[in-house]
Amino acid sequence: MKKLALSGTAKEIGYEHGSKGKKEVIHSLETYEKLFHGYKQIDWQQAREYALEHVDSIEKYDYDLVEEMQGVAEGAGVDFEDILALNARSEIALAGYKGSSFSDGCTAMALYPPIHRDTIIAQNWDWKGRQTDSLLALSIQQQNKPDIQMITEGGMIGKIGWNSSGVGVCFNALLTDKKSNEVPIHLGLRGVLDSYSLTEAISKIKAGQMASAASFLIGADEGEPDKGMAVNFEVSPFGIYEVGTQMGRLVHSNHLLSNELKKHLKDMNEFRFDDSMIRKKRAEQLIDLSLQSGEDITEDTFKTWLSDTFNKPNSINHYKNELAPEHRQMETVFSIIMNLSKKNMYVCVGKPAEGTFEKITFES
Repeated sequence: MKKLALSGTAKEIGYEHGSKGKKEVIHSLETYEKLFHGYKQIDWQQAREYALEHVDSIEKYDYDLVEEMQGVAEGAGVDFEDILALNARSEIALAGYKGSSFSDGCTAMALYPPIHRDTIIAQNWDWKGRQTDSLLALSIQQQNKPDIQMITEGGMIGKIGWNSSGVGVCFNALLTDKKSNEVPIHLGLRGVLDSYSLTEAISKIKAGQMASAASFLIGADEGEPDKGMAVNFEVSPFGIYEVGTQMGRLVHSNHLLSNELKKHLKDMNEFRFDDSMIRKKRAEQLIDLSLQSGEDITEDTFKTWLSDTFNKPNSINHYKNELAPEHRQMETVFSIIMNLSKKNMYVCVGKPAEGTFEKITFES
């Protein structure tokens, strides 16, 4: 996985992303052109037009995001609309979907006080396997905002990661029947990572600001004992709803949990019972087994949980279902563990049951 250190203005950060990560950006464009056709039977020009529906909302939300996407486009030698479509790809491919299918995001979990001394959030990201070749590890130093460590797809300026203020976010996509023209959820993830506190992070996703539904598992640690926690919100055009309120731990996968949100949206994931629900229950079971055994839960424990193959191929460590249509064959693309208390993270490219985790810190 290519690592990029980016700094400067929003436009400069974007330009470095696009120029140094041009290969990965082009790879993402090729992936999503094919995926949009497979999911929605639309061509790339139509996808660009759909993405433009979000511009006004993004400009009002944070104009720096527009400038950074413009910089990515210039650096990679593509159009702004191409990069905008990548960053709105969930709204184009998954939201407002009238059929049933998979969604990305996969199994996320968190432990925090009083169950654990540290605040740790982690997840597997399951999606198109070919996007392994699009992954970028971005280290971003920006003006008037926290520094960020983020794992993303080439061309996308918001995804999974954490920042120098101890705020981190995991992400689970939700496949539903409605969307709006508000801010795409991946740019909402960037809004969370641009936040100095948990309060500021929540302010970036509430009140219907997000264009589609997703699960945002947000952790925050202030660097002192017992001053950390995690919260899990299902975001949507209809507002946010907290889910998984069991103190000290959280687990989410790829189906709607909020009864309030179900009043507004229909869950279109046809595998919510035989895939998503089982992964969620298995993750909860693994956590319970470790807690009941009295073992010292460390980052290595999280690695074991993320590597779990129970109910393969639809396991936490997800394997590709070769019987599914090509555009719907999903598998674990990367795994990430973020200890917000110790300010370090571990990343495994590919399936964690078969790979190794690399430690990344802000000092590295």
